[in-house]
Amino acid sequence: MTERSTQWWQRPVWFTAAMVLLVAVFVSTAVMRDRVYAATDPETELLYIPSGPVLARMALSFDALLADVYWIRALQHYGGTKRGDSEARSYELLGPLLEITTTLDPHFNAAYRFGAIFLTEAYPNGPGRPDLAVALLEKGIEQMPDRWEYYMDIGFIYYWWVKDYGRAAEWFDKAADVPGASWWLRSLAANTLAAGGSRQSSRMLWREMYDSADTDWIRNEAARRLTQLDALDDIDQLIAASGRFVERAGRPPSSWDELVGASLLVGIPLDPTGRPYVMDSVNGTINVASDSSLFPLPGETLPPLPQ
Repeated sequence: MTERSTQWWQRPVWFTAAMVLLVAVFVSTAVMRDRVYAATDPETELLYIPSGPVLARMALSFDALLADVYWIRALQHYGGTKRGDSEARSYELLGPLLEITTTLDPHFNAAYRFGAIFLTEAYPNGPGRPDLAVALLEKGIEQMPDRWEYYMDIGFIYYWWVKDYGRAAEWFDKAADVPGASWWLRSLAANTLAAGGSRQSSRMLWREMYDSADTDWIRNEAARRLTQLDALDDIDQLIAASGRFVERAGRPPSSWDELVGASLLVGIPLDPTGRPYVMDSVNGTINVASDSSLFPLPGETLPPLPQ
């Protein structure tokens, strides 16, 4: 009787240890597979990913642990694809990986907020799927209706990516209605309706995001967006300098050197990160370099060079 009692108490400990070891082997194998088979066919990779509800039933009491595993897989997939050299980058696994992560752990705050940012990022830096990002955050709201940040994030998506300022204002208002929400959300909703799409309004949005950020990652992202707006201001000034060149020379400039030689610029113009701006005389535009951390600029249509 005593021996059985001892075995009964020991069994959960051994079972837990075995499950932890199994997860560790799974992670190690996944990392090794990524290193050896970096260019795996996405359709093949999907075979390794059961649906969220099925996996939740299989996970027994280790849902949160497996959620961490799938969150790491989502980060690997997003980061690896973003840094990849392939011209045809595919982020098609990102949505399913985030869906599984948040099904296994419905209160995984980082997966909802960061995952939404990853999903909305424009191609080639992301899949450019604001619809999936909104769906992910709405899933988070179902689980945690008191998280006003999720409502605000949806408002940002409609404002920044979809350019639907009416919907954005609606979501900012919803965020303001949540107990404990930041006081500035109500004025943000009104400002969005009054001046949605203006750079001044966008700056206010991202400054509020920067000031209210609860993680360094979100704060850094807000700082990057503010810097992109600074780059757009720079481009306006460069367009104006090009216009003065056209007035003098009767033709558009073909290089920065011509503007420097005409004393319209003091040197090759650099974006806020220190990379030279690119003058595309063929397409008639000025933009940040493709290897700048600010590329691509937000969905504003860049003004053409004066002709």
